[in-house]
Amino acid sequence: MSAKQIVAKFFSSDILNDNTVLTKYFHKDLVLIWNSSDGLTIMNYEDIIDFFSEIKRTYYDLRIEISHLLEDDDHVTIRYKYYIRTIENPEEELGISHFIAIWEIKDGKMYRGYQVSQPVTDLDDTTESYHKVKV
Repeated sequence: MSAKQIVAKFFSSDILNDNTVLTKYFHKDLVLIWNSSDGLTIMNYEDIIDFFSEIKRTYYDLRIEISHLLEDDDHVTIRYKYYIRTIENPEEELGISHFIAIWEIKDGKMYRGYQVSQPVTDLDDTTESYHKVKV
């Protein structure tokens, strides 16, 4: 499987319901350097497991829409948006965050990530000319 396919399959997987996803796609020596509106966060494998455990507890559904997916040897750049449905209101889907990340693949798994995110704003409704990547 190519580096691009690995990243695409992770971001297209059912993270909330498939308990094998994280171990299947994340390297045990993973490091994610994440710049967000809250500042810099550096996460390792256990931090990622904890992060997605909290996501599972918090949201009824999570959908990821990929707009760009580029590969350069063992590095993949992905641009995507998170959509969620809350437990309190499962009928309404909300866009919550935009991301761009560069992932290095090692041993067939996501090994080093460099990610930037920002929350969705009211302007998103006027700029939804997103083109979706077919995975």
